[in-house]
Amino acid sequence: MADVALVLDDALACVRSALLDDRSLVRAVASGRRRNEVVPYRRVELRYVDLAAGRRLQVTAYDETQAHTRNVEEDAVAPTIDQLLATPYSSWHVDTTAEILQLRVTKKGRPMLHRMGRETPAVAERSHDRRKQRRLDETDALFAAVGMTGSDGTIKPTRMAKFRQVQDLIGLLEPVIDDAIRLGPGARLSDARPLRMVDLGCGNAYLTFAAFRYLSEVRQLPIQATGIDMKAQARARGNDLATALGISDRMRFVEGTISDAEVDEPPDLVLALHACDTATDDALARAVRWQAPVILAAPCCHHDIQRQLAATAPPDRYRLVTRHGILSERLADVLTDALRAAILRIVGYRVEVMEFVDSRHTPRNMLIRAVWTGIAPDVQTLDGYRSLTEEWQVEPALAGRLGHLHSAIRAHV
Repeated sequence: MADVALVLDDALACVRSALLDDRSLVRAVASGRRRNEVVPYRRVELRYVDLAAGRRLQVTAYDETQAHTRNVEEDAVAPTIDQLLATPYSSWHVDTTAEILQLRVTKKGRPMLHRMGRETPAVAERSHDRRKQRRLDETDALFAAVGMTGSDGTIKPTRMAKFRQVQDLIGLLEPVIDDAIRLGPGARLSDARPLRMVDLGCGNAYLTFAAFRYLSEVRQLPIQATGIDMKAQARARGNDLATALGISDRMRFVEGTISDAEVDEPPDLVLALHACDTATDDALARAVRWQAPVILAAPCCHHDIQRQLAATAPPDRYRLVTRHGILSERLADVLTDALRAAILRIVGYRVEVMEFVDSRHTPRNMLIRAVWTGIAPDVQTLDGYRSLTEEWQVEPALAGRLGHLHSAIRAHV
């Protein structure tokens, strides 16, 4: 079913009805904030649990550092839900046994409601002590296969940073999985039409496998994945590991450049994690040409814009910044990713730029998350893009990679 524009109160009433149904609600998530509004928690999750005292609504609210969980008794459920619905969250995602319901409030305050029926009814887990399902457990076969666990089955201390990176990726992927399904296979999601994922520049493919295992084993989604890398050893290693895990029929690795490697069908989800310098632009451009519903890109190195900045005089008011090498490099990093995000918005994506992993583990800790909307860019984005490129006298590599879309970008600005 396509997005439906409703009056906000009517859209929230649909969400309320689903939240109050303790027989069918699987899980609900409120996140984001509406423009110029403030919310007390960055994310709130709801589900019903069965305790010795009876069924309760479990509310878990996440701030920047921890989770706060409470179990709401029956007579307080409706007031609690009404209070949450009155809080200006910009997104509600509601899973029920029969359908998936998504409400998104745009920057202009317009509510968009999407409902998608399930071919197979979902199961509502009511156990109070269930494991968190937004993560890949350390007992998953993947971690043993890649040597991340010791003889006792726990993650080795020397591999804990990589394990956290896996969990961070899944945490950033999880909120947009349903967008990839909705804009990709939709109600046709099945073994015959799986969710299609491509990782461009997959390298050793730890994160490729982690995303696949989470989607297939935890979320129980039919999925077909392809990893692409220009190194023959990456292809061989990936295929060997897929065979060892018994998933070679659903996951394959091919040798080739990001620009030229072949895929059977355009993907629903594109990953490009730590592709160096303009390889990130190659990956983003290819995803845009595919009109991929969801893109997750973690840039690495930003030499192209650094070279352009070094070749021209900076704006006078920024000379105190660019005279210091390390500050000039960081400025180029920020400028590069700001322009990438702007270009993605111009060509029809909703874009978020956020921290990927803790900066203690790597300085390359930015992630660009984009979801296709097809909405024309606003004036502020167009003006901002023109101002940045003209004032700093730079030409973003991504704009050039988009070929025939490049002129359209220029026409906009």
